[in-house]
Amino acid sequence: MSNGNGQTNAAASGTFMLGGDLKINRMGFGAMRITGDGIWGPPDDIENAREVVRSCVEMGVNFIDTADSYGPNTSEDIIAEAIHPYPDDVVVATKGGLTRSGPGQWGRDGRPESLRKALEGSLQRLKLEVIDLYQMHRHDPNVPYAESVGAIAQLQKEGKIRHVGLSNVTTEQLAIGRNEVEVVSVQNEYNVFDRSSEDVLEICEADNIGFIPWFPFKAGNIETNKLAEIAPKYDATPYQIALAWLLKRSPVMLPIPGTQSLAHLEENIAASAIDLSDEDFDYLGG
Repeated sequence: MSNGNGQTNAAASGTFMLGGDLKINRMGFGAMRITGDGIWGPPDDIENAREVVRSCVEMGVNFIDTADSYGPNTSEDIIAEAIHPYPDDVVVATKGGLTRSGPGQWGRDGRPESLRKALEGSLQRLKLEVIDLYQMHRHDPNVPYAESVGAIAQLQKEGKIRHVGLSNVTTEQLAIGRNEVEVVSVQNEYNVFDRSSEDVLEICEADNIGFIPWFPFKAGNIETNKLAEIAPKYDATPYQIALAWLLKRSPVMLPIPGTQSLAHLEENIAASAIDLSDEDFDYLGG
C-alpha cells in the first residue's frame, strides 16, 4: 500500500482497535529518539525532528508514543509543534512515572501527586484536554503498584485520560493494574532476540490488549545473524525483517520504531508491507 509517492503507507501493517474505539495502524512511531543524546534536551536539529514527526503522519502513522521523561518534556513539545492541531485519526500516547536528573539517568516516582503533576504537564505540552492513552511508565518500588495505577484511574474518572496502559510490567503487575482500571495496552521490551515478556504477550493476545514492543531492534550482531540471512530474499534490511517478524508474531503487536532520520523512517514504515513467509518466521524462532 503506497501513499501515492511510491512510499509504503503504514496502513499496510494492518489495523488494531485500541480500547475498542481507537482504530490505529499497527506500525506506529516511538518518539523517544527525537531528543538529544542520552534522551536529554533538544536534538541537534530540532526542525528535522519536527519534519520526522510530520512525515510519520504523511506516511500513514496514526499512533505516536512518547513520554514526559523524554527530554524531559522535549519530545512532547516537538510533537505538538509539528502536528498540532492533530488530525482526527492520530492518537498520541504518553507516559508518566519516570524522572530525569541528567543524560541517560532515569529515576522513578509513582506517587499519586507526582503522577497527577506529570499528567497535567503532558496535557499542557501536547495542547490536549484529554490524553487518548496514558501509560504508567515503570513501577516505583517505594509506592504500592495498586496505588500508582489507582491514581491514574482517578485521573481517567476526571475525564483527563481516555484509556490507560501499563509499561514494563510482569504478569503479576499487570493483574494488579487490571484490578484497578481497564488496561488497553502494555508496553514491554520485546524483539526477535529478547522474548522474556512472552507470558505478558500471551495474556494480551487472549484479552485483545495492545502489546507495544519497545526496543524492536536488539543491539548486537543484527547484521550477521538470521535476520541478515533472510533479508535479501525480501530485498530488505535486517531491521525491516525484525519489524516484519513482530507484525507477524501477533495481531495485537504494535511496533513503534523510532528515529531522527527521515531515511530510516521510510525504511521502518516500508517494513509494513513485508509478508514474511511461515518458513522464515519459524526459522527466526516463531
